[in-house]
Amino acid sequence: MRIEKAVEVTDELLAALTRLIFQLAPEKTPPTRDDLTSILNSPGASLLVARLSDENDGIAGILTLIVYRVPTGARAVIEDVVVDEKYRNRGIAKAMIARAIELAREAGASNISLTSNPKREAANLLYQRMGFQKRETNLYILQL
Repeated sequence: MRIEKAVEVTDELLAALTRLIFQLAPEKTPPTRDDLTSILNSPGASLLVARLSDENDGIAGILTLIVYRVPTGARAVIEDVVVDEKYRNRGIAKAMIARAIELAREAGASNISLTSNPKREAANLLYQRMGFQKRETNLYILQL
């Protein structure tokens, strides 16, 4: 298995994102070529892709890491973690998260946050096993 940072927009990457975003949240629209270009060119954004060597190196999963600075220091957020249904339970998400943790540390982040739907039981258990602590907080969202 290889975890690599996407550096260019390709037809393969666009097709994988279309497939994977649908599996993560069917109501969401996958990124366009321009959207993906913007993500890859965003400072602090890393789109990680997982490839399985025994599956012709196709994209098996994705994770987005955002590292940013605020007055109290550098922070990191993990978003849009998804492994293709046919490749789950092979340690792919764990490997992507481990790589994201390395990148966040290298960037000087003091912590990484993420949110996960409570219905995604396997994902929530994985995050806890990897050391993420559930926080009691008030999460506020304003739909724009």
